Amino acid sequence: MPFANLKVPAGTLTPESKKKLQDSVTDAFADVYGERARPTTLVIVEEVTENGWSLGGTILNEEVLGRS
Repeated sequence: MPFANLKVPAGTLTPESKKKLQDSVTDAFADVYGERARPTTLVIVEEVTENGWSLGGTILNEEVLGRS
């Protein structure tokens, strides 16, 4: 079963854009593995809260992400 766990900043996706992202990842797996993979492809989109992650030791918050 193909599996993708995507982490995105909280509040940056609408329900429609989240669905589009999940569908696109599913399509990508099906393109690589063939249509047999589509029904068993699991895509999880996790929304990470502000200050919940860092890059190179820098906390990624709204200011750093340019959303302030």
